[in-house]
This record gives sequence, structure tokens and C-alpha cells, in this order.
Amino acid sequence: MASPNASYSVRIRVELDHRPGSLGRLTTAIGDAGGNISGIDMVEVRGPLMVRDLTVLAVDEAHVERMTSALQSLEGVSIDSVRDRTFLMHEGGKIEVVSKMPLQSRDDLSMAYTPGVARVCRAIEANPADVHKFTIKKNTVAIVTDGTAVLGLGDIGPAAALPVMEGKAMLFKEFAAVDAFPVCLDVRDADELVETVERMATVFGGINLEDIAAPRCFEVEERLKASLDIPVFHDDQHGTAVVVLAALWNSLKVVGKNMDDLSVVIAGVGAAGVAITKILMEAGVRNMIGVDRKGAIYDGRGPLDSSKQWFAENTNPDKRSGSLREVLPGADVFVGVSGPNLLQRDDLRLMADRPIVFALANPDPEIAPEEAEGLAAVVATGRSDYPNQINNVLCFPGIFRGALDARATSITESMKLAAAHAIAAAVPDEEVSPSYVIPSVFNRQVVDLVAAAVADAAREAGVVRPDAGTS
Repeated sequence: MASPNASYSVRIRVELDHRPGSLGRLTTAIGDAGGNISGIDMVEVRGPLMVRDLTVLAVDEAHVERMTSALQSLEGVSIDSVRDRTFLMHEGGKIEVVSKMPLQSRDDLSMAYTPGVARVCRAIEANPADVHKFTIKKNTVAIVTDGTAVLGLGDIGPAAALPVMEGKAMLFKEFAAVDAFPVCLDVRDADELVETVERMATVFGGINLEDIAAPRCFEVEERLKASLDIPVFHDDQHGTAVVVLAALWNSLKVVGKNMDDLSVVIAGVGAAGVAITKILMEAGVRNMIGVDRKGAIYDGRGPLDSSKQWFAENTNPDKRSGSLREVLPGADVFVGVSGPNLLQRDDLRLMADRPIVFALANPDPEIAPEEAEGLAAVVATGRSDYPNQINNVLCFPGIFRGALDARATSITESMKLAAAHAIAAAVPDEEVSPSYVIPSVFNRQVVDLVAAAVADAAREAGVVRPDAGTS
């Protein structure tokens, strides 16, 4: 059973008798119902009654109902309200636009707006590159989605995707001081999506594509990279890939293996799976096998979409066929970006000595770390409640911070590899261990390391604007 967690936390406001033992009976009832109390606050005393707010972590909505029922059955306890803290956080949205300087006088207004702003407009007209200097374009990223592949929810549409994109904007701002804005597009195909982004790109210094279903996401990214002169980055692909590579580099220090000797099996060949495969091959892996619902992908398997056709032509050199369990024996590394409970403990016994297991499906991984204990040398997941969390927030804030700082026109493979090296380096060699191959998402050093490495790689690759040295 899942553990109580903050994503299903509630604030329960209760009235109870103001006498010894009342609060104890209340907390005992919540504990007996499996709740985890993280806070108790006094609201007020009303004569013989006291009003308390209890912050309680639950497993799911049904669990919340069981706990409230248990409280309602207590003598001398009355529930005033039950508020879902996650929904409370989202009320009215999670982000806002604020001014960088106050407007306190007519002089302020005449410089920020008319008539003084006209001078800046004319300067940009005369030298279009100045738009990067004198407007928000210098530090602004559009988080673009069509809502077709949101989290593990699937095609829920652009409106339902908005809370996720707002959250992404918060991460950009909090970790890298990048001003990002959600752009959720009600479009029907790749042509509409590309055209819309092209038309609005004037405002933004970078485009972060998010939660767009495969194979459309591949086409959209490639077309926008070709048509725009600002960085375009599909985080579901490349953010995941960069962090996986960083974790793998450090994992190899634990198991004493080399990248070019590895046999890697990857379950899931959508956007993330393809990008992970490409970056691992760029880093030196020679033997990769991708597995989808129909089994291993190999050249000649049958009709495949464009992304899987690339897989067939560039991986699985021995053309191994069969299910995941049939191709897993002998593998050094398993990477899962698919679904829950695909592997059993006995499957790991068939892998090579000291196997590495990255089970990244969320919220339920391909195999639980507890199941892999004692067999896998290193286990990573996408969850925050286990060691070695593979989380894109280690990548995308620093990638864009570095690209914007360097005034990069694109994000190259060398910039992605530089980001992976920087993330890996955030864990000192002497501290690398089976439970510590990737830094914490709250390690604020990571963004600075990634940004500096990415900016240097952009300059070395020559993908910066001619005016990048000016301020």
C-alpha cells in the first residue's frame, strides 16, 4: 500500500470539547485510520469548545473519507471543514506577473511607457538584435503544450494541462531565475502547433516543449529547431535523457564497468525512451535493445512509426527478439520509462553481475526498490521518496539558464552532454555510493554548474549570437 504523502494532504478544521484528553482521542483516531499528522494549529477557543486545524497526510481521496468518518464518530468532535491542500495551493493559479520596478511618479511612467518607450521601440526597429537586450525576451521561456501526453494522464487537453505548466514555470523561476510562462494550445495537429509557436516566438528567448505525444513531439521539435533562432528543447525527451546519463556515469563508478562495454535494455520507446537511447549511444553505449508492448524492436520486425524505425535501424545489433524477460538476461542496465510492475525480483537474477536498474515509471515504477534490494547494485526511480531520484528539474532550469546567458540560438548535443557531466559532477567522487549517484533536486549548486557548462559548450559550438559579448 502507498504511504501517506503531501499530494493527498488535507486541512481538517474541527471543534472539540475544551477538556483534557480531547485532542489525544482525536489524534489517536487519525493514527488508527492510517493518517499521518504533520501539523496541529490552534484557531480559537469558543467557551467550552476549542477549534483546531489539523494537517493530515493521506494515501488517496478514499483514505481522507475514512479518516473524516472516524473523526465524526467521536463524541464531542464536530468537523467544520475539510480542505484539500493541493487544491488550495492551485486556487487562482500558482504564478503571477510582477513589475521589476515601481511606478511612483510621472517621470517613472514616461520612461516605462509613453512617450519614452517609443525611443526603445525605434532602437529595436533599427537593430532587431536589441530585442534580446531591452525586453523580457532576454530571460523568458515559453512552456508549450497541446495537452496530449500530460504526466501519466494521457491526452487530457490544454486546459487540464495548465496546472502542470504553471508548476513548471514555478520551477524555472525558483531554481534558475528564468521567467517562464505556460502556453497551452488548443491545436489539432503538428502543423497548427508549429505555426502557432513560430508566430509568438518573438516574445520568448527559448521554447520548452512539454507533454506532447509521440511521435508528434519529434516532428514538432525538429521543425521548430529549423525555423527558429532561439533554443528549442523538448524536456520530456532530453531532460530525462540528460539526467539518466548523469546517473549512469556515477553508477558505473559504483559497479566498476565502462560505458562502451554495457548491454542496456530500455522498456518504453516513446519520447523519453528514444532520447535516452540517443544520448547513451552518443556517450559510448554500443549495445542497446528497446522493448515496446510487442517486444524487442529490431530491423525487419514489421511496420513501425518513424521514431521506432530509427530504433530498429540503429540499435539491437544482434536483432534479438522476444519479450522484455526474454531479452533482459545478460543486460548490465535496465532503464524503464514505461509502466508499473513490469519486472519481478527473479528477472534481475538473469541480468549481468551487479546490474543497474533505473525504474522510472511514475508513480509506480517497473519494479519497487524493495524488490530489487540485494540483487541490483544501483536502483534509481522517478520518485522523491526513494534515493536516486531521476528528476528533470536537475536539468531544464540550468540548460535554459546557460543558453539564455550565452545568448544561444539552439541547444546542441554537446550542450546536453555538458549538462549531464555537470549534474554528475555535483556528486563528489568520494561520496558516490549505491544510494547516491545523482544529486538532490534541492542542491542549488546544480543549476549553476549546469548553466556554466552549457554556456561554455554553446560558445565552443559557435551557436551564440554575434552580439553575445555585449550587455
